[in-house]
Amino acid sequence: MNKISPNSLKEIYKHAIRQYPSEACGFVFNDGSVYKATNIQNELHQKNPIIYPRKSTEAYSMSLLDIKILDNSFKTNNYARFIYHSHPDVGAYFSDEDTEKALFMKKPIYDVNHLVVDIKKGKIIETKEFSFVDDSFICIATYDSNGFYVNSLEIQSKEHLCQKL
Repeated sequence: MNKISPNSLKEIYKHAIRQYPSEACGFVFNDGSVYKATNIQNELHQKNPIIYPRKSTEAYSMSLLDIKILDNSFKTNNYARFIYHSHPDVGAYFSDEDTEKALFMKKPIYDVNHLVVDIKKGKIIETKEFSFVDDSFICIATYDSNGFYVNSLEIQSKEHLCQKL
């Protein structure tokens, strides 16, 4: 398993704390640098609350510029390895909406793992790493509030959806 570095997670944690109570989002490049994306979910919600019923406190959407930078990274040696976002006050799990955003025709749009940061009342609790296996995202690792690797889930089958590790 290719773990994320504590330094990268610390940058993500700072971003999540600054954005709280909104969801923070971004990605991590192969060299470990963190790109902090702009969550435009509130703008989308204001323009069309029927299509975008959620606000930034419960959803994220990266800007078009952010998506272009993400797309272009795959044409370089410093490609994105992880996409991250925070879950304010609800725990680190890969939601149905997260799955919907990450897939196209039941396949991942990007060949990356996903990090979901659990932040409660502005304080980082943990991060879970998700990988697409067979036909679903499963939790493969947990990191503590200091950015250190805690444990991993042995992938034995798709039945092992993210549980409390």
